[in-house]
Amino acid sequence: MRLLADKRRVVAEWRGMEKKVADISELISLASDEDETALDKEIRAEVDNIESHLEELEFELSFNGEYDNHNAILAIHAGAGGVESQDWVEMLLRMYLHWAERKNYKAEVLDISPGEEAGIKSVVLEICHEYTFGYLKSEHGVHRLVRLSPFDSDHARHTSFALVEVMPEAHEDVDIEISPDDLKIETFKSSGPGGQNMQKTSSAVRITHIPSGLVVSCQSERSQHQNKETAMKILLSRLLKFELAKKEEERARLKGKRIVAGWSNQIRSYVLHPYKMVKDHRTDYQVSDAESVLDGELDGFINAYLRAGLGENND
Repeated sequence: MRLLADKRRVVAEWRGMEKKVADISELISLASDEDETALDKEIRAEVDNIESHLEELEFELSFNGEYDNHNAILAIHAGAGGVESQDWVEMLLRMYLHWAERKNYKAEVLDISPGEEAGIKSVVLEICHEYTFGYLKSEHGVHRLVRLSPFDSDHARHTSFALVEVMPEAHEDVDIEISPDDLKIETFKSSGPGGQNMQKTSSAVRITHIPSGLVVSCQSERSQHQNKETAMKILLSRLLKFELAKKEEERARLKGKRIVAGWSNQIRSYVLHPYKMVKDHRTDYQVSDAESVLDGELDGFINAYLRAGLGENND
């Protein structure tokens, strides 16, 4: 019965989207038939807006992954390189927050571990909107930055790496069962900012899922209860992604495809010196306006990834 209800929901959603696409296409067609000189700037801007929305709907209609319509949880981790890589994590966090702001998506930092000198060691954020995971799964992988270091007195060129994990938010109806016996829950004093009370009390929580070895910690909230809830939320999403990765590895094995895992799987380079360019190594899509990309202009890269069909059935 549940499977039938889910199928009906998906079909209803699909038909609703098809109607939206048809309505918008008709509006664009009517506008295109008008004399161009009769369309003032305001109407032309509205038509451009409709065309942009249509493109988004067309992408949403093409999403066929089981969890594409879920919210996304992003975890960004600094690579080797100390303060350089930690500053790079902070730059990436700003980039994704600005991307979400541009699209009017809700974004919230769930947990953050600041660096000792500057930057961020790791951060977890949640971005909420329909099909957010479908869009942002293109960002999963290693991001490389080349620039003149602001932390080097000689202003030498440095290369920094950060790992971006993208996970679908696990819903209550997702079939992930966790036995309390499989969890090791520890509390410790917060090492981050937030006042003396957070650092004096054991409000931070670390949860280890013993069967998988996955470890999640949260220390950004003031109460132990809040940190435990957030840590469990992140753990469920990690377990879901873990299961999806196992399925993808099995599919790849059957197809004879070689999967490169870990830090060697570099997906994109951001070069700020000696020239400026951002290039995606999977699609070869590149732009020279690196500042706009770092300010959240990611749609070109995301759309190129989706058009290439690289996100199909990989979740």
